[in-house]
Amino acid sequence: MPRYYRLGSEGSNFQFTIPPGIQFLLITNGVVFVLFSFIPSAMRWLGLMPAMVMHGAVWQLFTYQFMHAGIMHIVFNMLTLWMFGAAIEGSWGMRRFLRYYFLCGTGAGICVIAMAYAFGGTTTITVGASGAIFGVLMAFGMMFPNAQVWLLFLFQVPAKYAVFLWGAIEFFGFTSGDSVSHVAHLGGMLVGFLYLRFAGTGSSSYGYGYRKPGRLARLFSVEEWKIALASWRRRRLRKKFDVYMRQRGDERPDRDDYIQ
Repeated sequence: MPRYYRLGSEGSNFQFTIPPGIQFLLITNGVVFVLFSFIPSAMRWLGLMPAMVMHGAVWQLFTYQFMHAGIMHIVFNMLTLWMFGAAIEGSWGMRRFLRYYFLCGTGAGICVIAMAYAFGGTTTITVGASGAIFGVLMAFGMMFPNAQVWLLFLFQVPAKYAVFLWGAIEFFGFTSGDSVSHVAHLGGMLVGFLYLRFAGTGSSSYGYGYRKPGRLARLFSVEEWKIALASWRRRRLRKKFDVYMRQRGDERPDRDDYIQ
């Protein structure tokens, strides 16, 4: 499988290439941001409002990931996606990376809805790709734990510690009650961790190892479904063949050329 990234000699995670899945996300987010900047009401219909989702607007679990509240919001998210997502897509390939990205984003949205109904705020609108982005950060930390990450642009730390620190910051931000959707951030990290933990990753110190995908990965794998369908068809044909042979067997004793 081609790899679209190269980790530097010092383990830097900064990427100078943009693989196709990342390109798709960058372009789509940029176009949506520019287009709907002229349609203020789009936030209500395409952002994530728990009350509306529970009344049928399930598309918001997907569309809210492409809506952003401002230029700095989208720039920071897309920069983070590019820096950390390129290595993951290079290791996994485009389809698995996009599947993981949207799984984290959707899972983060479900966490937002659950918390809204548990603690209030069902009409609060959440927007942004941050839930999926934090899932990407979790994947990078688990796949490349020793890669050096610039923290606050001041000093480098291994990715596994940086991810832990980001998660702690989000947790304390959640308890502070500010306007940032820390639930979405933590939800994306949680969904990403559960997927990587139980689905199998292909992780090693720098992501080159391989481990057989787990049950969750096989459940979401198109290839696995194709294999299962082919196996079912073979079994069905075998049963038809067995029935046919039994019927022929019943007829053979009456034929002159039958050989015992």
